[in-house]
Amino acid sequence: MQKFRIGLVGCGRISDIYLKNIAQFEALEIVACASLDFQESKAKAAQFGIPKACLVDDLMCDPNIDCILNLTIPAAHAGITLKALEAGKHVYSEKPFVTNTEDGLKILELAKQKRLMVGNAPDTFLGGRWQTCRKLIDDGLIGKPTGVAAFVGTHGVERHHPNPDFYYQIGGGPLLDLGPYYLTAMVFLLGPIARVSGMARRTFDRRMIENGPRFGDMMDVEVDTHSQSMLSFDAGQIGSMTMSFDIWDSEMPRFEIYGEEGTISITDPDPVHGANIFEGEVLYRTKEMSRWSHQPRPTDRGAWRVAENPFGFNYNARGVGLLDMAYAVSEGRSARASAALSFHIFEVMDAILKSCETGHQIEVKSRCERPEPMPYNFPPDRVEA
Repeated sequence: MQKFRIGLVGCGRISDIYLKNIAQFEALEIVACASLDFQESKAKAAQFGIPKACLVDDLMCDPNIDCILNLTIPAAHAGITLKALEAGKHVYSEKPFVTNTEDGLKILELAKQKRLMVGNAPDTFLGGRWQTCRKLIDDGLIGKPTGVAAFVGTHGVERHHPNPDFYYQIGGGPLLDLGPYYLTAMVFLLGPIARVSGMARRTFDRRMIENGPRFGDMMDVEVDTHSQSMLSFDAGQIGSMTMSFDIWDSEMPRFEIYGEEGTISITDPDPVHGANIFEGEVLYRTKEMSRWSHQPRPTDRGAWRVAENPFGFNYNARGVGLLDMAYAVSEGRSARASAALSFHIFEVMDAILKSCETGHQIEVKSRCERPEPMPYNFPPDRVEA
């Protein structure tokens, strides 16, 4: 396929991993970058050898750009995406897709009118670990799936992030920060979510920054920092999800899928960065291996076995969703990390927040297709890190 020419908007901290990974993909090329701070754009262009640094309006008007990579702050995501679509560009954005339903519907409608594609992070579900989970399910290893559980118990981000304030302001919190990774994985594995209920609490009204030049500074907390959710899927499975900034330590598994014939389990020794991982072991245990079975149990990991992982992207491969979208545009198919998927995930989280406020179960109106699994050899120009 021809080079997919990309204009980057937003040259902050997260752009580095995108630029590093995109440089590995022969199908993608960053041709320009822009941000509100022109000096920041110039520095980023110099650091990564980007041909042009410019203002956002100039980038939008550039006829040599096929797609805008939107790495702005969450509050600006919708505005930049809509502006890019109006300029005739495809768009791939960091999470969250939007911060309100109205903007999400505008983006979906405008993209349809313009016949343009919109993709969105997280794309972690395209990594080898989650693709292995999908293969085990599709191969029938655990029988028909019946349930799922996700658990991320951390004590916030103030111990490692030098400016963590926005995580505790409106629009932040563990549900909106960590939830998209696990909800997206759930929908990839099991299909769309039909209804939700939630409960949440705020444990501390103020928190202290524990690293960097601001060590000792206190932050006000405006959002709930411990979230519990119950989920009901279209296909009949039920799920639970805990996302917390209030847990010092835990032995709970990160993610499990339950089936009529067995269980798939993901553990993670890194509670801080666990949401971002593409790689890692996938463990499984069938009914024959269960502690309730009368059959002799294997001895490895106390009856858990490690699944074979034949897939690529077993590293921090942020940007693989953009790569898949570029091929989708070329091939005339849907992108896996699609706007429809991301809007559905946004609505699920929005419904959980409403349930926390009202005490009622909330129906989720939107639906999306269950994304197709990745082929083993995608893409043909892949270079592992």
